[in-house]
Amino acid sequence: MPKKSETPLMETRDLKKSYFSTSGYETQVLFDVDLKINSGEFVSIMGPSGSGKSTLMHILGFLDVPTSGSYLFDGEDVSGFSDNELAEIRGTRVGFVFQSFNLLPRTTVLQNVILPLMYNNDHSSAERVEMAHAAIDQVGLSDRAKYLTNQLSGGQQQRVAIARALVTQPDIIFADEPTGNLDSQSGMQVMSILQDLNEEGHTIILVTHEKQTAMHSERILHILDGCIDSDKSDFKRVKAKDLSSLK
Repeated sequence: MPKKSETPLMETRDLKKSYFSTSGYETQVLFDVDLKINSGEFVSIMGPSGSGKSTLMHILGFLDVPTSGSYLFDGEDVSGFSDNELAEIRGTRVGFVFQSFNLLPRTTVLQNVILPLMYNNDHSSAERVEMAHAAIDQVGLSDRAKYLTNQLSGGQQQRVAIARALVTQPDIIFADEPTGNLDSQSGMQVMSILQDLNEEGHTIILVTHEKQTAMHSERILHILDGCIDSDKSDFKRVKAKDLSSLK
């Protein structure tokens, strides 16, 4: 269970991000982003394509670095972290779920979910299998553990991806357009799982361009042209569990 703290779990100050072409041309993607996210929050980062929402998620998830400004994680400036410290955070404290699932083809659900544990020598082989089965059970796929991933529906494959993100028992789960390739019912099942995980104490950062999907969170950051356009929590949250059932 993630620990509670008065210090924001994630905080950015005057954060900027630019990309440079081979000829040196600068394209600025994020402008002076200031935000604070506390442990245990469920936050949606919403905006149109090209607004910078995925770039912000990649920085918060240690997949990219800002061009300037600062990013503090648990009160510490990330720029001072060594490569080993960053790798440790990525391997133990954060998990990722992507729109395209990114599962290994022609391998079983269990083999996909256990993969992140193969880089961690803290657990025996038996412990890894036990942890993987526990994560698979959390997403309602215990009866599919030995199935090949290409034998599953799109919604089931995304649930496998969530189990893989869960298996290291991370504090934070980053979900980038997790319902983008799913039908409405499968998408609702995925959102129900994310809400359950949040209620268990996990911090959830959801990136989406769909307002209805964002309404499943407790707080919506809207990004427009690389800036935070609004930060809202005064809305009626959609409870996915009332509208879905795992099948």
